[in-house]
Amino acid sequence: MSRVPVIEVENLHKSYRDHVAVEDVSFSVEEGEIFGIVGPNGAGKTTTVECIESLRKPDGGSVRVLGLDPTRARAELRQRVGAQLQKSELPENLKVAEALKLYASFYRKPANSGRLIEDLGLSEKRNTPFGKLSGGQKQRLSIALALVGSPEVAVLDELTTGLDPHARRETWELIENVRSSGVTVLLVTHFMDEAERLCDRVAVIDAGKVVATGTPASLIARTNAGQRIRFRPSAPLNEELLTDLPEVSGVSHHRDEVLVAGAGDLLGAVTSVLNRHAIAAHDLGVERPTLDDAFLALTGRKLDD
Repeated sequence: MSRVPVIEVENLHKSYRDHVAVEDVSFSVEEGEIFGIVGPNGAGKTTTVECIESLRKPDGGSVRVLGLDPTRARAELRQRVGAQLQKSELPENLKVAEALKLYASFYRKPANSGRLIEDLGLSEKRNTPFGKLSGGQKQRLSIALALVGSPEVAVLDELTTGLDPHARRETWELIENVRSSGVTVLLVTHFMDEAERLCDRVAVIDAGKVVATGTPASLIARTNAGQRIRFRPSAPLNEELLTDLPEVSGVSHHRDEVLVAGAGDLLGAVTSVLNRHAIAAHDLGVERPTLDDAFLALTGRKLDD
């Protein structure tokens, strides 16, 4: 028998006066997944998760979380679903341990606050006021607060926005650890590299609609973008040396850099012809298609347009 999805969204619709935020969104999340909702700002991602979290009532369609209707089982689901909101603040003087203790009091089966503080690397900040925490530390605390009720599902909305690269990578490791502890994770992000790194499956949302659902690898495969090689030639390069290769589909230039697109053993073919003509490839790099490329292929525009 097939398992009942942890989250089921079917034909979700939500409007604000004359603005349609979510027009037709459908997807399901299986137990134990990190499932991503990806897309540009304003695509309807946050509105969708707010309907899942019972913060907003849908105008149409249906939402089921752990088999329950969020609008009718709000109290029950708040005991079983942990949420980290896109924007959340605490009183400046509230200390880390105090915040965990306060939030733990809201739940019937709270997690061990002390262990959460240790697991999320906040031991040295246990008595630090919220206002004195760095951006990365505040995000760690927000994850801890989302987990303090021992949830079955954690909803994390734009978790790494505003963080530096190091803090982002640390946060990614924390999310993977959350899933390893048995929690199903719904991750909302407009960072495609984040979704590609973390998610088992993603739903790509654009202009209030789901344009594709699948694993990051399957969505990337739809692009047919092949490979790209970048390098700076050590000597003037006759472009025909590359365009005559069957593995090459295109050659372009950016300042002193050459970009070669193609498929198959593209790297071997290009380096071989360069070697035969005594041309060195400086700063050589191989690029493969990404979720950004997939978004362009699926929507006809770049993510940041």
